[in-house]
Formats: sequence, C-alpha cells, structure tokens
Amino acid sequence: MHVGYARTSTIDQGASFEAQTKQLKTAGCEKIFKEQVSAVSPEREQLEAALDYAREGDVLVVTKLDRLARSVPHLCEIASRLETKGVGLKVLDQAIDTTTPTGRLMFNMLGAIAQFERELIRERMLVGIAKAKAEGKYKGRAPTARAKADKVKQLRAAGVGPSEIARQLSISRTSVFRILTA
Repeated sequence: MHVGYARTSTIDQGASFEAQTKQLKTAGCEKIFKEQVSAVSPEREQLEAALDYAREGDVLVVTKLDRLARSVPHLCEIASRLETKGVGLKVLDQAIDTTTPTGRLMFNMLGAIAQFERELIRERMLVGIAKAKAEGKYKGRAPTARAKADKVKQLRAAGVGPSEIARQLSISRTSVFRILTA
C-alpha cells in the first residue's frame, strides 16, 4: 500500500497543499495524511500518524524531502524508523525510491550532500560572525526577556506561576526562571 504525506507551513499555501495531494493520488496513494504546520514545529501529528499507520511492505510517499523532514538528522531518524518497520520511502520530485538498491544509494548520497552543505553554511556563518565581532559590528540577538524583567517580577510577586508568566509575556519558562534567580 502507498501511504501519502502532504505538509505545508501555512494556510496561505493552499495551492501547494492541493498540488501535493493531487501528486500523491496520481502516485497511487490509497491513504493520505495531511497537515499545515511549520517544519520546525515539534508537534507534527499527521506525520506521526502516517509513520504509525504504515506497515511492512508499505511505501511512504512524499512530494519533496523538505515536506517530510526538518533536518538531515530528522530525515535519518524517519528513514531508520521506516526501515525498521520494513516500509519503503518514495520521494516523487527527487525520484528517490528506497525500495530499490539505486534508490537507497541516491537517498544516502542526498543525505550526505545535505549534511555537507549544512556544515559549509555553518562554517561560513561562524567566520562571518567572527569577522563582524572583530570589526565591532556584531552585537548578537537583542535580548527579549531581560527587557521584561520588571514585569516578570511583578507577576511573580502577585502569585502568578512561571508557566503563566511565560505565556502572558511570550517568553520561555527558562527565561522566567533565569530572571527570578538573578
């Protein structure tokens, strides 16, 4: 059985969402899991549902690799889960099919190239930051939670819990604790 997975980051990408669904149906997917959620979101319920649904001998089908995984390690984790279950992976736009030896080779090559590219980007970024710091141009990210320190302390003094403070002020709980223990 071919199991499809379609994802877009926002509701505004409706056309892309429908195009993915059409491609998956054309590829013979009998069951399609769909969601509109950012790739970096830790909660991707439909992806988890698709991975749980797929059984030995099935093939998980996506239109592009970036619709499936948020990073190379995440992609490798998904591929490992599929391999353990005996489920293949087919990526339509890159013509990857891990049910074939050539497809597995292509998948591994693309993964290695993506990892190499990411490391090069990171290296160039660090060199650029070091240069900017040396020139006095790099200030780093503007602190957001520190500017709200007084409000954090006021809310805590009023008996509001750390989680609620974080929610109200749109900062992390870690930032709340850091301010309260400073």
